[in-house]
Amino acid sequence: MDYKQELITTIHDFGCNLEFLESRATQLSEQFPTAVLIPALYDELERPALAHIRNHLRECHFVKTVVLSVYADSLDQYAKAVEFFRSLPQKTLVIWENGPRIQGILERLRDRGLDIVRFKGKGKAVWLGLGVASLEADAIALHDADIITYDRSYPLKLLFPLLEKECGIAFNKAYYARLSSDRRSLNGRVARLFVTPLLTALIEIFGYQNYLRYLSSYRYPLSGEFALSGDLALTTRIPGNWGLEIGMLAEVYRNVAEKRISQVDLGIFDHKHQSLGQSSQEGLQKMCRDILQSVLRTLTETERVIISMDHIRALRVKFRREAQDYTRQYFVDALFNNLPYDRHEEENIVEVFDKLILEAGEEYFLNPAGAQIPDWTRAIAVMPELREELRAATIADSQDAMAYTHPSESILEPMLSVHPLDPLHSSANP
Repeated sequence: MDYKQELITTIHDFGCNLEFLESRATQLSEQFPTAVLIPALYDELERPALAHIRNHLRECHFVKTVVLSVYADSLDQYAKAVEFFRSLPQKTLVIWENGPRIQGILERLRDRGLDIVRFKGKGKAVWLGLGVASLEADAIALHDADIITYDRSYPLKLLFPLLEKECGIAFNKAYYARLSSDRRSLNGRVARLFVTPLLTALIEIFGYQNYLRYLSSYRYPLSGEFALSGDLALTTRIPGNWGLEIGMLAEVYRNVAEKRISQVDLGIFDHKHQSLGQSSQEGLQKMCRDILQSVLRTLTETERVIISMDHIRALRVKFRREAQDYTRQYFVDALFNNLPYDRHEEENIVEVFDKLILEAGEEYFLNPAGAQIPDWTRAIAVMPELREELRAATIADSQDAMAYTHPSESILEPMLSVHPLDPLHSSANP
């Protein structure tokens, strides 16, 4: 345990009183509504983690709205998703992100010159979810659907610094110890074996640029759990690739003063593990490529650093040396804590990551602009009622799902209740 502070505020858990935090957050949420956003594939419903998350969310009285952004291949799958979350006491909106209503709205947006349809994956799911959630909440917590160790403290710790206005926080990022639940081994390979040595190597090559110092302040920059204000949700460009977490931090760096950024300790954390992948276009290797390109892009955009292939070659040499040093440190840490640690396997992973640097660097020079989804303020400028139309489409989709699952029921559950002033556009409700 430590009390070290960084460039951004670090919120430690010194044995905090969760009952006090929960009581205060519940009180504040009456004035400043809250939402939890979960992007998910349909397959997540068939794994135990999401049911575990749902069951804990039932007890989160400080959460007023739950928004799910679900990718489902059919009405049958989507209807099962709606039914899965039907027991939540909060207002619950299950977005069918690839359903015909949502797609129809996005196609009309594309016809007006803003193409969101071409984006796929988590980035698009997060973008849609933030648009709908920002209609409902002043503070939005986002987390993945595969967290094995989830409990009510996760959304509580993420949301509290935003709700308590004396904190002055607009963005709060989770950090934690990635330990597997089954055999208590060190996880988080990309964070430990790629991002950490990468940032160290970049600082040695380009100097202590403020952006690199900022990134290095995050104890777990790749965590998929964070909370942000509704205003920030509208002004943030969402990365459209596997560099989502690092790309989000770059957007926060551009848009938010450092004193309004924090990170909070969630303790021990475990979730589904990605495979390393058989090529640079798969799994963790693809993630590392996108992360490196995101960091290089932001260095040029914000710090006016000119990057050449000579820098990329030097980075590869420095990275390998730094990563090898870190494997020795992780070995000592694991040995002390009686954790299994295969140092040879870790070194092999470092070698795989090392080879990606040159390839990712060459690709960056071919496409330095990258892929980012435009922020919501631009989308609203094109279609002022876009968020309302997406919410109306979600409600209509949920009504269809309920009718599909419970054809004898004519009254929709409270989870899908609509405020009397909410517009139900015929274009979103064919």
